[in-house]
Amino acid sequence: MTTTRCTLTVRYAETDAQGIVHHSNYLVWFEEGRSDFLRQQGVNYTDVEKAGYFIVVVDAQLRYKSPAFYEDRLCIETTLEKFRGKVLEFSYRVLNQDERLLAEGRTVHMVIGKDRRPVSLPEGMLPRT
Repeated sequence: MTTTRCTLTVRYAETDAQGIVHHSNYLVWFEEGRSDFLRQQGVNYTDVEKAGYFIVVVDAQLRYKSPAFYEDRLCIETTLEKFRGKVLEFSYRVLNQDERLLAEGRTVHMVIGKDRRPVSLPEGMLPRT
């Protein structure tokens, strides 16, 4: 299994009135980690879509461990846990600048074609694991 790491800084707009990151942002960060994972594996998602394939989320799980705050430097660790032609499963860990685990989760994705039916990705578009 390949794990990639990408970093980001918490923006003020991502926090609530208490200065804590709003819970909805973690799924956005998972998406950023996933997009970065694919880029690091030589898969450009724009090219996948142009070819008529779409990787849609069919399940998402998230467990919060500790809060993140404005201007925290975060590391999103993304691992492709399973890949079976039409189904991809990713796991994630969000760590702050002190390597403290803030959240972890997973997403399951189905590959669909333009007709919105499940389809396997062609060999050239497969992420390397």
